[in-house]
Amino acid sequence: MSQKTEKPTLSGQRIKTRKRDEKEKYDPVGFRDSVLAGFAEAGDDLESIYKYLDSAGSKLDYRRYGEALFDILIAGGLLAPGGTLVQDGKSCRTETCLFGGPDSMEHVKGWEQVFTKLMRRYKYLEKLLEEEMKKVLVYIKGFNDSERVKLARMTALWISNGSVPPAVLNSLINEHLVKDGLALDFLLNVFVTWKQEKGASSLTTALRKAGIDSSLPEFFPPNKRTEENFKLVFEENGLMEVLRFQKAQANQGNKKDLQNQLEEDISENKPVKEIIASVKDAVVKFHLQEHEVITSLWNTVMAAVEWNKKEELVAEQALKHLRQYAPLFSSFTQTSRSELALLVRVQEFCYENMNFMKVFQKIVLLFYKTDVLSEDTIIKWYKEAHSVKGKSVFLEQMSKFIEWLQNAEEESESAGDD
Repeated sequence: MSQKTEKPTLSGQRIKTRKRDEKEKYDPVGFRDSVLAGFAEAGDDLESIYKYLDSAGSKLDYRRYGEALFDILIAGGLLAPGGTLVQDGKSCRTETCLFGGPDSMEHVKGWEQVFTKLMRRYKYLEKLLEEEMKKVLVYIKGFNDSERVKLARMTALWISNGSVPPAVLNSLINEHLVKDGLALDFLLNVFVTWKQEKGASSLTTALRKAGIDSSLPEFFPPNKRTEENFKLVFEENGLMEVLRFQKAQANQGNKKDLQNQLEEDISENKPVKEIIASVKDAVVKFHLQEHEVITSLWNTVMAAVEWNKKEELVAEQALKHLRQYAPLFSSFTQTSRSELALLVRVQEFCYENMNFMKVFQKIVLLFYKTDVLSEDTIIKWYKEAHSVKGKSVFLEQMSKFIEWLQNAEEESESAGDD
């Protein structure tokens, strides 16, 4: 039986780790020292600073040290929790950074260009900047007033040019920052700068997309979250557009609540009188306008039914359903504006639902007979206030009825003269 021959070994021989298997130690302090040395050599000129950062990317690992890089560019050194600078080493801070320099927009815009060009050169830094901002905004208590102003202005520029998403501002909703009023002050600085640089419409659009509009009261200290104070703060800072926008968004939420309540009442087959009382209470509670309410009523009432697929049967089904709720519509069409809002919505609904195209005139006639719509409103709609949707079809449908209304009006005037 053959025995296995032992393989020779080299005693005392040290086996080297292959270079690709060696893991370099994470050394943010060493990275900082290298960047600060490069800044010292480049001087204060921002173009020279950018050229250094651009060329250094091939030697320094920005992908690994992105957080440290942004700490340095913003605060001049490595940020410790709370916003203080790490003090390791002889030279731990440079004045060549966003925080070093005046509060002027010229200074802030100069640094914005450095960041923008650097992120275009190294695309992966964009995501790292977003993560950096989520961290840095929590640290603003550790910065002085001047530093907070510069950071707020830069944040406004970054968000408005798409470098970071507006949602990073939610990082400010931190118990201590909110309580001390720092979150609100910072947010107002961001909004004021944004409005000055990009306009109010750009600001409100971004707020809506990010969903921040609904959380604006959360930036206020708990003891100042009153409607009066909310209005006062935004007025004092020249941000009436944000105030109007937030009010409109809140109004949408209130209308949605009303719609949900109405859906529930209809599904439970509550008497129309009870539904009218419930809607009137909501109108008072939420300060809603009649012309806003009437379209919500129409949408909800029509959504409560599964409509027949056959066009010849849907007319009878629709008229029976609407006749039941005519008193509800009548209660909230007390002005010509609300009547017209309803009539235009009916037109658009019939256009959007093909089976209702031939039912439009019958619905208008029903609403006329049940005192939901007045003849003046119907004639105004016909002459000038109709929607373009299905215009030719619906005007043709209504032509004989309009002619009858006008003749009846003329006869009435003649009888009055006699």
